[in-house]
Amino acid sequence: MDALSSVVSTSALSLHVSLLPITFNPTAWNIVARNEYRKKIITRAFGSPCHSCYFLVILIFAFGLVRDHLYCALLDQPHVPLLPKPFTTLVLVLMFTIGQILMDNRVGGFPFNLLRDHMYVGSMLCFAATALRYERPAGLLNTLCVYIVYLIALRCEGPFTDMIYLSHSQVKKEE
Repeated sequence: MDALSSVVSTSALSLHVSLLPITFNPTAWNIVARNEYRKKIITRAFGSPCHSCYFLVILIFAFGLVRDHLYCALLDQPHVPLLPKPFTTLVLVLMFTIGQILMDNRVGGFPFNLLRDHMYVGSMLCFAATALRYERPAGLLNTLCVYIVYLIALRCEGPFTDMIYLSHSQVKKEE
């Protein structure tokens, strides 16, 4: 534990605060998605599925910005060289897509054909890349927390998404 305390300031408020949205966001989205699927509260409030989808995209994006801002507050953590000098200027570019209203079939093209949960993997890689870029071991510790939270979230989200598409395809067959 002594080695960890020399590279991570565990008493810093920024470390603890940065973990809040990392835990809250995926939990909230899973709860909101299930509630919306079953009760359509947001759809009724906005008058259409399209408007509610836009609202949720804006909300998810805004909460992501808050999460990223709080994650970057980790710059007050100890600086420790993590990569050899030539790699410290390496910039990773990750492609991501924003989901759409329920489609007839699951998207199977790139990047969905490579990874089932590409947005979670990409997000986790962004956390790791930021930690490496700024050489903050606390960021790598947060990346581990992101990984654990996303694994838990996917245990709920994966089967739920499968159920939605199965139900949707059964309704289409009946039509």
